Amino acid sequence: MKLPALPLHTWLPDAHTQAPTAGSILLAAILLKTGAYGLLRFTLPLFPEASVAFAPVAMTIGAISVIYGAVLAFAQRDMKRLVAYSSVSHMGFVLLGLYALNTIAIQGAVMQMIAHGLSTAALFALVGALQHRLHTRDMSQLGGLWASLPKLSAVALFFAVASLGLPGLGNFIAEFLVLLGSFGSSRWITVVATVGLVGAALYALLMMQRVFFGEQRRQTTTEGEVLIDLNPRETVALLSLAVALVFLGLRPQLVFDVADPTIAESMVRLEAAGLSLESEESDKKLQTAASSGWPDADHKRGESP
Repeated sequence: MKLPALPLHTWLPDAHTQAPTAGSILLAAILLKTGAYGLLRFTLPLFPEASVAFAPVAMTIGAISVIYGAVLAFAQRDMKRLVAYSSVSHMGFVLLGLYALNTIAIQGAVMQMIAHGLSTAALFALVGALQHRLHTRDMSQLGGLWASLPKLSAVALFFAVASLGLPGLGNFIAEFLVLLGSFGSSRWITVVATVGLVGAALYALLMMQRVFFGEQRRQTTTEGEVLIDLNPRETVALLSLAVALVFLGLRPQLVFDVADPTIAESMVRLEAAGLSLESEESDKKLQTAASSGWPDADHKRGESP
């Protein structure tokens, strides 16, 4: 539920819509990651056999969440709800990577947790800045803001393309590793999740087109004041997040080195649990064969792993 994954995601869009900007940033950047952190640090190492058995279901839920979140984000008119549903899509990659149960995919899930926290927090900050200036988040009432707010628009474009996975940024590294690792576990589920990358491009570019390009509809605030571009405080905060995303995209190894000991410990237990489950499955098949009258079943049972 805290991840959030379909169908337990329904609280997230309403929570973001009603929360102030600071609350949305805190929720997207930190609180959503506690669910994934719990799966990584507790569920996988403490319950390896249950994790291995549940992995196909979890990967399916993750892939569906990726597509579902992208489709609903594309359908939104409220900018904040669009970013909220994009979080459902991006956190679906985290669930997919964690339950692919290999080092590459789990490293990608860890990177996705960090990169998503940076990019989505910035998008919520930008939405809050626009709402503070224009007192609306309805994209049908916005348009052509690039002429009035060039700095804010340029920063929004950077984080929009970061959200859709532009190469060279942390989000691309994360999604590429998740898909690369999960392909070895389940090809068809990975193919379904890959469609979500197309959906991310659609809703991110649609948001940019509706809000910052096209016909200019709002040149002043509701009080008739001229729109003011990013102030120094907002500029420093957003550029810090942008630099962090570029750094993660160019030097991701620092994150991988930190996460590697925990992931390696979990993988040892998961691999042992997987062998145990395969052995039990083999024994069950031999017992079924023996009960059906297979003459060599008793002999082969002694040779089973």
